[in-house]
Amino acid sequence: MLRHDLPASLVVFLVAIPLSLGIAVTSGAPLIAGLVAAVVGGLVAGPLGGSVVQVSGPAAGLALVVSELVRTYGWRATCMITLMAGALQVVLGAFKVARTALAVSPAVVHGMLAGVGVVIALSQLHVVLGGQPQRSAVENILELPAQIADNHSHAVAVGVLTIALLVLWPRLPRVNVVPAPLAALSIAALTAGLLGWDVARADLSRGFTDWATPAPPTGDWHGIAGAVLLVALLAGVESLLCCVAADRLQDGPRANLDRELTGQGLANLVSGALGGLPVAGVIVRTTTNVRAGARSRWSATLHGVWVLLFAVCLGWCVTLIPLEALAALLVFIGVRMVNLGTVRGLHGHGELPIYVLTMGAVVVVGLAEGVLLGLGLAALFALRRLTRVSIQVRLEPDDRWHVVVTGSLTFVGVPSLTSSLRAIPAGAAVDLDLNVDFMDNAAFEALHGWRLEHERGGGTIAIDEIHDQWYTTAAASGTRVSAAKTPPRAPDRWWLPRAYRRGGPLSRIPVRHGQTWMPSREGGDETGPHGGAVPDLLAGTADFQRRTAPLVRPFLNRMARTQEPSHLFITCADSRVVPNLITASGPGDLFTVRNIGNLVPRHGAAPPDDSVVAAIEYATAALNVSTITVCGHSGCGAMAALLCGGENIGALPGLGNWLRHGDHTLARYILSDPAGEDHGPLDRLCRVNVAQQLDNLRTHPSVARLVDSGRVQLVGLYFDIGAARVHVLDREGFSPVTTCPR
Repeated sequence: MLRHDLPASLVVFLVAIPLSLGIAVTSGAPLIAGLVAAVVGGLVAGPLGGSVVQVSGPAAGLALVVSELVRTYGWRATCMITLMAGALQVVLGAFKVARTALAVSPAVVHGMLAGVGVVIALSQLHVVLGGQPQRSAVENILELPAQIADNHSHAVAVGVLTIALLVLWPRLPRVNVVPAPLAALSIAALTAGLLGWDVARADLSRGFTDWATPAPPTGDWHGIAGAVLLVALLAGVESLLCCVAADRLQDGPRANLDRELTGQGLANLVSGALGGLPVAGVIVRTTTNVRAGARSRWSATLHGVWVLLFAVCLGWCVTLIPLEALAALLVFIGVRMVNLGTVRGLHGHGELPIYVLTMGAVVVVGLAEGVLLGLGLAALFALRRLTRVSIQVRLEPDDRWHVVVTGSLTFVGVPSLTSSLRAIPAGAAVDLDLNVDFMDNAAFEALHGWRLEHERGGGTIAIDEIHDQWYTTAAASGTRVSAAKTPPRAPDRWWLPRAYRRGGPLSRIPVRHGQTWMPSREGGDETGPHGGAVPDLLAGTADFQRRTAPLVRPFLNRMARTQEPSHLFITCADSRVVPNLITASGPGDLFTVRNIGNLVPRHGAAPPDDSVVAAIEYATAALNVSTITVCGHSGCGAMAALLCGGENIGALPGLGNWLRHGDHTLARYILSDPAGEDHGPLDRLCRVNVAQQLDNLRTHPSVARLVDSGRVQLVGLYFDIGAARVHVLDREGFSPVTTCPR
């Protein structure tokens, strides 16, 4: 592990030094406080946190909070607030509430960080220009023109040089192995020293004597408690989101969020006690760590060791760095915190207004206020989505009105619902589909009242609840003029035979026969030789058109011009065998051939049959299927005819000619050894037939070539109808397909 983690830790160390110093500057804290937080982030949060690759330290997202705390309570009191915030994080981690923090809208978090970045960039831009930052972002914006016009000193040259290096350094070949922040600060310091520029210098001359022990804050305890809560929550949420992002960057062990929150709390306890800045997981250092090849916690821990050695042994080097160069680094970091990739992602999910409001409020009003406004807007958006309802009303060609209500039907959607329903003329026939996941009392009263009024006016309404029975359940406890759909005795699913769906929606759908409308009757009492068969079939197509077609139309539209099935599926024409049902496949998956007995005529067989051969040729040559499956089934009538020598098919000459292709199956059955099998003669013949048809497939030269080259695989299946069990053919015979554990 160390051969990967050691060099990664050095890379992260080189990135951490300038960032820690810069964040300390913008926070109004002693420079040593930034290094203390970096050391603690490595030595405490590194080994104790929940992520193996996350690197913690002072975070730019907390700089505004710390800066305000320093102005309000002083630096030593801010250290005590950091300590207490760490204790609160430890308690929250012990209660395992870390996952709850992920419920905060990422749009709010990213908007907060972007707002913080804008505020930091605006304030430090004044330092780059040789001036002093104002107290608020608005004042910084207003003073910026005058600052640009009046200040053209050496400070500007250092700042411009630093920003130029930060932008261009990663694009330079070979030398970009050195982190850009370190290179920019080093070159800026060297240039300012050689040219003798008049710039301010970072002051770390007293080294660790700048350490400040925490002191209790004085003032309103409500404000102090709010500050502790704010630091704990902001640092915790930022760390946890960084932790989740780190999991996406690496393939190692997944992060334990509760442990991460506890580790961050302990780090803040120690950092506050030692006079350091608040600690949080930092995405810049974490990303650098992963890209540098880190594999374990050793990288984050060792980076803390290197920072400690630097502070003790090489702290004097910091005095060579111009403060304007650190300010330029912070301007660059602040601008980078406004992530355009995040903006595009939020725009795609309709959450961009939350991001913009949070960012703008943080810049104009303040951090806490901006976050609260963002959370409020995110809650309103969530409520709007949860109560969103779609109402579609259209007149069908058969002069029936079709109404589809989708979503959550609550009081919020009642105005839209009643407005849409009142557009339907009195006396009209209406099909009402309720595809709702919830219906409150206000929505039920509005819908039920409209229904009663419409039926009193001579109209008819057929209500079909596609999922839960919200309307039916509510109406059952009151007065109903006509029956709504009641839950069927058996589940109302398309794959059930019609005999099991009597009284369901198919029995009430009127269908057109010629120019006459007639109801569907599943009891077989229609006049004529076929009873209700034609109306039943048309009722099924009507039900498909109303309920299933809207669901499958999008992907059927995409595959309308071409088909790309992966399987040629040859099976019996028996009505009890439904290939898509027993293989859980959909449109476009199976190229299906059905015939009596799932027979495949041998190459050159007499009488010839071009139908099956044509399907095989087309499937293998044009569609490039990868498997050819022959599926037999129990109780096959064709195999029963073979067993009795064709005595019962004398009046069916075409069937007799076709069954001659089963002669090889019968011969194989006679020669087979039934020992050890407990199947009856008929089912044993059905199984033998599957194996024989696979051999028949190999007699076709084109199929044999594809099988020998490995481009096509032959598969044998047997469907036990009574047990609803599929068996697969292997070298040992047929064995049931096992159910994969979920």
